[in-house]
Amino acid sequence: MTPIRIAMWSGPRHISTAMMRSFENRDDTVVVDEPLYAHYLVKTGIDHPGRDKIIASQPTDWQTVVEAITGPIPNSKAVYYQKHMTHHLLPGIDREWLAKVTNCFLIRDPDEVLSSYWKKRAAVDSVDDLGYPQQAEIYQFVVDRTGEVPPIIESNDLLMDPSGMLRALCNRAGIPFQESMLSWPAGTRTSDGVWAEYWYDAVVRSTGFGPYREPVVDIPGHLRPLAEKSRPYFDLLYENRLTAD
Repeated sequence: MTPIRIAMWSGPRHISTAMMRSFENRDDTVVVDEPLYAHYLVKTGIDHPGRDKIIASQPTDWQTVVEAITGPIPNSKAVYYQKHMTHHLLPGIDREWLAKVTNCFLIRDPDEVLSSYWKKRAAVDSVDDLGYPQQAEIYQFVVDRTGEVPPIIESNDLLMDPSGMLRALCNRAGIPFQESMLSWPAGTRTSDGVWAEYWYDAVVRSTGFGPYREPVVDIPGHLRPLAEKSRPYFDLLYENRLTAD
């Protein structure tokens, strides 16, 4: 199989780490966890849990990161799965490297994201913190460059039909589906970012995507405007999402 680099663009609390686990359980894949996180923190000055640890754990220069994730695939694997947060791709980062990866998108309803996110980081005060405008911008950049709609996976679709949605994603990405993507051993990974201790408690206990449950929306009143501002960006991608094969 021709080597392929999959850049999966999502915001926080999008079951993005579970998706990373799914790909890491393939026998042909190596993963990298949010490689632009340290650069983002240094450039924005924003305070996140474990900020100093994160900055010490990764290159803070975006060119160094891009060179690594578009270069030879580690461990001589065929698939390089890259978990990216959309808001980490700051305006000062040249987008030309996106032509060297297969850009995919993982989306989630803003109400569900905020219901989870504010309990982990109460200081959220902008739609930019949630990554929705940036996700739409990256999506549009890819569409404009390729003339095609890239693969988009909605989180509830994935939870309701993991096998069907992963098969559809693999088909669009040009890689064979593997049954091993549907489950994985519980526990931490050496590939997890150092921020795992703050965010990954549920995923560490998981052994698969788990059964679908109706989302419970619990958003403080002062944060509801953020969900409303985020929705048009979400709707743009939602209208073009993949359906199960």
